[in-house]
Amino acid sequence: MNLTAGIDLGTQSIKVILYDYENKTIAAKSSCPLELISANDGTREQKTQWYDEAMLKCFKALDPALLSQVKAAGVSGQQHGFVPLDAQGKALYNIKLWNDTSTVEECAILTKALGGEAEVIKEVNNAMLPGFTAPKVLWLKRHKPELFAKLHYIMLPHDYVNYVLTGEYVNEAGDASGTALYNPVLSCWSKKVCDAIDPSLYTKMAPLVKSHEKAGIISSEAAEKFGLPAGIPVSSGGGDNMMGAIGTGTVEDGFLTMSLGTSGTIYGFSAKPIADPANGLSGFCASSGGYLPLLCTMNCTVATEQIRSLFGLDVKDLDTLASQSVPGSNGVVVLPFFNGERTPNLPNGRASITGLTTANSSRTNICRAAMEAAIFGMRGGLDAFRSLGFKPREIRLIGGGSKSKPWRQIAADVLNLPVKVPVLDEAAALGAAVQALWCLEQSKPNGKTIAQLCADHIRMDESAVALPIAENVKLYNDAYAVYMKNLEAVMPLYK
Repeated sequence: MNLTAGIDLGTQSIKVILYDYENKTIAAKSSCPLELISANDGTREQKTQWYDEAMLKCFKALDPALLSQVKAAGVSGQQHGFVPLDAQGKALYNIKLWNDTSTVEECAILTKALGGEAEVIKEVNNAMLPGFTAPKVLWLKRHKPELFAKLHYIMLPHDYVNYVLTGEYVNEAGDASGTALYNPVLSCWSKKVCDAIDPSLYTKMAPLVKSHEKAGIISSEAAEKFGLPAGIPVSSGGGDNMMGAIGTGTVEDGFLTMSLGTSGTIYGFSAKPIADPANGLSGFCASSGGYLPLLCTMNCTVATEQIRSLFGLDVKDLDTLASQSVPGSNGVVVLPFFNGERTPNLPNGRASITGLTTANSSRTNICRAAMEAAIFGMRGGLDAFRSLGFKPREIRLIGGGSKSKPWRQIAADVLNLPVKVPVLDEAAALGAAVQALWCLEQSKPNGKTIAQLCADHIRMDESAVALPIAENVKLYNDAYAVYMKNLEAVMPLYK
């Protein structure tokens, strides 16, 4: 049996899959939950030791005989996090995560230092937002100067896993483009942004490898620890959205992936740079070559989980109740900003339920409105895609929300596109495994391209297809207008 390993370091867990690329099946998988440090100031943090322990548990849960047949490994990781290490590779502080909004002040400082928002966008193809890595680095300098003085490695979560596996300190364009420290057009670290944080920072940034290249090889230490064969390649890896794009086959123009997970994301492959920061469309790079314009909201299943908990429902109950309501939820609107929000940029935002009357105050309407809110939050991104000339063909849906039939239909109707779900549901981990296979192909004279590999290995579940219903599309156009009116009304409260 010939296998590749896909490692997915998410916000809530670490997952490992062993992908049988001859039979196109997942031979084995394991997972381990992760804790989260939260505070009312927007702090969202984790510890490197939690990653180390969870990874070890995942690999120990897998059959050693299968691990011995792994030919390459790839790593997916939550984007934007800041893993600060000293010269010995030891953590200096907690990892500040993508959903950490405690860096609002640092964003303002950097934006001013760089000459205003327009200059920031010109330099890094994105506005300076709290979720990104750059303000987190400045936060460490301002709040923990004694630790910043010892800073040697500036890593993202997936970089850290690569480092644990290989001992190599590298990065690649996809994940780098989500730091606000990288110029996607020039394909290099931004000295301008680095210098605005600290004159020493630029020299500490990781060397960059290309998407098809290896980050390194499994070290003897990692081989002994995790049971993987020493010396096999570890691919460049990338952010979870970039790996999710590979894991759904979103490596050619026209395809979009939407993830309904802790966060909500929608992104599409483009051969040329596309960005519209004013409408929340970030100009990221793909980890398959090319570019991956992306919109991200910080509240997706967060909203449905909060509503589900409030009413004491299980997942099936939530789906049932939502199905009993109608498009637009009879006028009930959920603004789902339980974690603040990135798109729109409301780090201090709060959630609310509006439009309630004696006639529509029901669990059915509120449950459906929570689902609708997640999709409404991403419709603006799709509109931005279209305005920039992107011609979407279909949505490939992943994340926990993809398992919900009513949610799939809501997505198809709100976005007016066919919605399909991949057969294999671990998109980010699968994408990492397929990228690892791509890395192996580089040693062959006529090795397959990433597009060819995705065509071979990424299949859609025909039983889970949702097609837009014309009547519902019209109703949702009206409901979306109501949602936007409510959003515009509350935004000044949280500025």
